[in-house]
Order: sequence, then structure tokens, then C-alpha cells
Amino acid sequence: MSGLEVVIFDWAGTIVDHGSLAPVRAVCQLFARHDVVVDEATARRDMGLFKRDHIRRILETGEIQQRWREVHGNAWSEADIDGLFSDFQLLQMEVLQAHSKLIFDAGALGERLRRRGLKIATTTGYTRPMLDLLLASAAEQGFRPDLAISPDEAGGGRPHPWMCLKIALATGLSAMRAAVKIGDTPADVAEGLNAGMWTIGVSATGNETGLSADDLAALADCERKRRLEWAECSLRQAGAHYVIESAAGCEAALEAIERRIAAGERP
Repeated sequence: MSGLEVVIFDWAGTIVDHGSLAPVRAVCQLFARHDVVVDEATARRDMGLFKRDHIRRILETGEIQQRWREVHGNAWSEADIDGLFSDFQLLQMEVLQAHSKLIFDAGALGERLRRRGLKIATTTGYTRPMLDLLLASAAEQGFRPDLAISPDEAGGGRPHPWMCLKIALATGLSAMRAAVKIGDTPADVAEGLNAGMWTIGVSATGNETGLSADDLAALADCERKRRLEWAECSLRQAGAHYVIESAAGCEAALEAIERRIAAGERP
């Protein structure tokens, strides 16, 4: 093996939806419909997980457990998770189309990476129908990954490595160190690390900063710097080998990883 063979991107906050706004809005609206207020910070805390797992993590939060009991008269149950997840899927599909714009020219990036001999794959916390919506929209905008996997067709989502392992098998990856996972959440980083892959965190466009492109640009320089430093710290603490502001700038990090592989390093 001479170097990298596969690059695996996340979707929301990495390829589409600057600030990862769609899942946050859907999660907050979901709980509001059940008369439980979930603030944005709570909704973002476990972003990147498969959405059913994400809903469970929110319900396990002390304050949310108490609110649920006060509103519904009893502790939440597995049946409640089933109902919330069912409602979420319909709600997220409604919200998703408005947040499917590419953050950058991912089609051009994909072609450059393919000219380097790399295959392009994606993983997500969304279900397959949600992923199919994103794939159709991204294709219209010029981005077409070679392979796209959702948690419901891999047996589970992040932080488990199963989507990445499924991609490794499908692409004939020669070794796990020949792949890199790029994403905007600690869960993305954990997914890649658990699969034995290199990882690149994305700070400015994703969940850890949590702002649209316009809102981020409108910040005072000192506040923008503070937010980006916080996001970078979060991703580095999760174990990211590199952190970049946008996946658009991933090529320098990929080249650095190639040099480390050539020197005999492993993730």
C-alpha cells in the first residue's frame, strides 16, 4: 500500500448545510411538539449519532427526563423513543430540502481527489430516505460520491465503525490506514478512529461552531476566532489527527497524511 485510497465525508456541516442547522431545528421542533423544550445546545451535544440514538441521548439528559415526566406523567419508555423517532423522520424530511445546499464546490473537490486515485464515500447520521434526498440534491449541484452509507443499512451508527467498515469492504480497501474520515462532530472522529482510520475534523462549517455562513461572517473577528478555537479544541480532544475550517481545504491535510503513511505511521 502506497498511500490513501478512500476519503469518507460526513454530510450535514461537512458537505451540505453550513452550521448543521437542519438536524438541530428538526430535533428542537420534534420535542416542542411533545411539549418538552430542548435548547440548541442540548440538541447539538450528541450531533452526528444515528438519529434514534441521538433522541435517546437527549431523553437521558437529567433536565429533559424531568421535563418529560412533568409533562407526560411518567418516565419515557422505549415506546416513546419509537414514537419520537417515527415523528422525527417525517419532520426531518420536511426540513432537509431547505438545508441541502452544498457548502462549497464539492463536485470539483471530488474530481480532484479522484484524479489522485482516491475513491469518495460518505457516512451520515441520517436514515436512508434522508440520505437519498441529499444524494439527489447533491447530484444536481455536481457532487456524486462513489458510495454513500446510512446507519440503518450498516447495523448501527456512530460512534460505531460499521458504516466505515462497510465502505472498506465495498471499496476493497487494502488496509484501514488507507482511509480517512472527514466530519464536523466528535462522533465523526470517533467513527473514524474506531475503524482504524485517519480523521480530519471540520471546525467552521459544522456543528461545533453551529452557524450559517452569513451568521459566521457577521461575527466580530474576535468572536469568530473564539468560536473557531473552541470548535477546534472540541475536535482535537475527540482525537482528530487534523482540524481544518472547511472540507474544501482538505487536500493539504490529505497530503500530510500521505507523508505520514510513507514514513510508516499508522492512525
